[in-house]
Amino acid sequence: MGIFKIEGGIRLKGEITPQGAKNEALQILCAVLLTPEKVIINNIPDIIDINKLITLLGNLGVKIQKNGPGSYTFQADDVNVDYLETEAFKKEGGSLRGSIMIVGPFLARFGKGYIPKPGGDKIGRRRLDTHFEGFINLGAKFRYNREDHFYGVEAPDGLTGTDMLLDEASVTGTANIVMAAVLAKGITTVYNAACEPYLQQLCKMLNSMGAKITGVGSNLLTIEGVESLGGCEHRILPDMIEIGSWIGLAAMTKSEITIKNVSWDNLGVIPSTFRKIGITLERRGDDIYIPSHENGYEIKTDIDGSILTVADAPWPGFTPDLLSIVLVVATQAKGDVLIHQKMFESRLFFVDKLIDMGAKIMLCDPHRAVVMGHDFQSQLKATTMSSPDIRAGISLLIAALSAKGTSTIQNIEQIDRGYERIDERLRAIGANIVRVE
Repeated sequence: MGIFKIEGGIRLKGEITPQGAKNEALQILCAVLLTPEKVIINNIPDIIDINKLITLLGNLGVKIQKNGPGSYTFQADDVNVDYLETEAFKKEGGSLRGSIMIVGPFLARFGKGYIPKPGGDKIGRRRLDTHFEGFINLGAKFRYNREDHFYGVEAPDGLTGTDMLLDEASVTGTANIVMAAVLAKGITTVYNAACEPYLQQLCKMLNSMGAKITGVGSNLLTIEGVESLGGCEHRILPDMIEIGSWIGLAAMTKSEITIKNVSWDNLGVIPSTFRKIGITLERRGDDIYIPSHENGYEIKTDIDGSILTVADAPWPGFTPDLLSIVLVVATQAKGDVLIHQKMFESRLFFVDKLIDMGAKIMLCDPHRAVVMGHDFQSQLKATTMSSPDIRAGISLLIAALSAKGTSTIQNIEQIDRGYERIDERLRAIGANIVRVE
């Protein structure tokens, strides 16, 4: 287990370029299983979760060639379907939540798909019902081995298009259903579909491979099944969660930072949400410039003067992955804010560590916390803490970089799961952060 040692209170300065989007890469990499032809993917982030999935694809028989930093060629022309029922796969697939999205491609192309109960962040219940109900609607038969926590769907005669209304706008669930439906017989309509930019990217990639998907970007997708898909080349978007993390980092440390090549048109309400908590950010071409907040930042109230609420919602609402960042940044704002995390019931439980550092936070219940900002009148104190999940981990790292003294963060593998060479990139803009194995 590695740790970070961080000397806080240092102002940073310079440019930082966001990595490729983790949540898009997990979908796109699974989609290579839909064709025997070559698929080139660029801007793949070099992080633990993505590297695990690439290794899994290799073990399934996918031919993989690294073309350069972040660029790979995949060819799934000799896939070992039987590997899905091995003990090695049960262990490997169970360590990565993103592995659930191989089921749709396997079911569509090979007539069956299996997955152990996936791992990932311990942030509360993360149901899989949307995925499997979608597959069942397409004609698959479901099976579950309760003893091994092993899920399976089978459709030896192929899938058939249908109309379905999803019970939740699940991003991974929608992605899995779309990847299954592109090779089904007939037309599938998916209502209450997720419409995040990363899901749009998946649909655009599949269309470039020969799929027929319309309604991309809306919550009603229509998929006309085709006989087969071909190869393509695809570039992954910059990671909006990392972009939001750097915005929060700049404000919290009073640093002047430019975030390069952010794909502004795909950021949705992220910039305006950070502006609501008082952060100044400017659009310069496709970059975000954040000036040094010498005089701090003030949380805006609602029009009637009531306390601001920042809550997560399905796209185009505010992404739940950035609520932890907003929460930690609010600890040094002028004013108060209510953070409402609707999706996961354990994601706010890291606030006890911020309270230990001197933050004024009242945890109302598992989903809501009120933050009373210090307005930089009282600096957070350095401490030793452990990262419970990816997004809490980066929030604690931001707190440590702003705190007085030297902090230690344990269990940094959680941060490495979602952020590429984060210590190196922070040192490049002046941070004093050391990785100790």
